[in-house]
Amino acid sequence: MNFRMRNEQTPTSQFTTGTCEDAVLHSCDLCGKSFRLQRMLTRHLKCHNQVKRHLCTFCGKGFNDTFDLKRHVRTHTGIRPYKCEVCHKAFTQRCSLESHLKKIHGVQQQYAYKQRRDKLYVCEDCGYTGPTQEDLYLHVNSAHPGSAFLKKTSKKLAAILQSKLAPTHQESISLSEEEEKK
Repeated sequence: MNFRMRNEQTPTSQFTTGTCEDAVLHSCDLCGKSFRLQRMLTRHLKCHNQVKRHLCTFCGKGFNDTFDLKRHVRTHTGIRPYKCEVCHKAFTQRCSLESHLKKIHGVQQQYAYKQRRDKLYVCEDCGYTGPTQEDLYLHVNSAHPGSAFLKKTSKKLAAILQSKLAPTHQESISLSEEEEKK
């Protein structure tokens, strides 16, 4: 396959990312989609690869990106971590929640260009959501000790979190020993 990229100066193309100030377009030679950012074209090109590196354990469907696999797996598990605060309907993706808020409740999200939203850390085993990676790790460690997530967590993060867990674990051992003495 030929993944040659071309740069154009065409203001009439449909853009999938970027802002109006960006003049250079990066277009996919295979399907014609245009991107203002080179990295978005590079990510897009993966969708044309025949070999899918990440396979769904439920149905075997393949994906080139772990993000796409995680989003797909939620169709099997039923995990919907993004909840509407107005009507409590839940969604598998943040963009679906934002679209719902706009269309159903008239709530327009106000984000500045390139402003990042607060990240939500989701337990893919049960749907628990937490505000930090540390919070998610602590949850998974206590609720799902055999989870693949624990095996994938970086050793550095695991060491930091284990040191925080140690005093808590030590306290519970001390309490158990005191109860046995009674």
